[in-house]
Amino acid sequence: MTLKKPTDTEQTSQEDLLRYLRSLYTIRYFEERVEQLKADGDIAGSVHLSIGQEAIPVGACDVLSPTDAVFATYRGHGWALACGAPPEAVFAELLHRETGVNAGRGGSAHFSAPDWRFYGENSIVGAHAPIATGAALAAKFDGSGRISLCSFGEGAMNQGAVHEAFNFASAFDLPVVFVCENNTYSELTPTVDMVRSDQLFERAAAYAMPGERIDGNDPLTVRDSVDRAVKLAREGGGPSLVEAMTQRLVGHYTADAQLYRPRGEVEEARKVEPIVRLRRRLQEEAGVEAGKLDQISDEIRSEIHAAADRALQAPPADASRAREHLYG
Repeated sequence: MTLKKPTDTEQTSQEDLLRYLRSLYTIRYFEERVEQLKADGDIAGSVHLSIGQEAIPVGACDVLSPTDAVFATYRGHGWALACGAPPEAVFAELLHRETGVNAGRGGSAHFSAPDWRFYGENSIVGAHAPIATGAALAAKFDGSGRISLCSFGEGAMNQGAVHEAFNFASAFDLPVVFVCENNTYSELTPTVDMVRSDQLFERAAAYAMPGERIDGNDPLTVRDSVDRAVKLAREGGGPSLVEAMTQRLVGHYTADAQLYRPRGEVEEARKVEPIVRLRRRLQEEAGVEAGKLDQISDEIRSEIHAAADRALQAPPADASRAREHLYG
């Protein structure tokens, strides 16, 4: 079973394309600044960057309502930003500052921003899939019309918790959209070496739910696919699986030397990454001059660096208050 064919994106306005480009730049420059802050020793703990995968959260979050719930794996900075969380507050969280979205308690691997519909990262691979399914179960009874969106890497597709979430969501027609961000590596191992078939979207058929594989480097394609899945969920049609193909342009984590990647692979991936492709479309199809796109890039880079600088000046989290908010 598959979702309907992608809708025509040719009528997307220039304003929307520019809005997507700004969002892509916001996540890209945020992650690049995080990488530097980690290298400088300002950020402690594990950090996983989404550089190269920005189109997936940008396209997906564009079709969600303010009351929907988003759950991400540990590579979730971009999802939080796409949900609307302020860069300065997210920087502050990663920097363990009092002004962070969780007052510096969550760091990179465990933060959440529920005021912006982002219900957190999870460092246990695939463990958030049952949580997102539980939120969808609650939505079915509270009449809110809310749907859950759960993103994870393709390595998580082999986790039992994910399969249990698929089965439960499908059995009870729950309003949840599962988004697999397939960057072709399960941590440091090529995914093709981990499974018999790398067509992971086909697994949806075992749970009688729609599934499709899409181009995850195009925010418009992601938008259209997730939009169909969201509408199906809101109408009572149950869950869907969207496998979004992409490539990360950095390591699995910040200290990853990437010695397992073939020579030239990253360079080739840079030719088709989301920002390069959207800039090309804006120039070739919408007639936007490169100078205007460069200006947008420079403005957002300055905004992101200023947000990071402000976050660095905020007071550190008070260790004596670490046990606050542990229990409701």
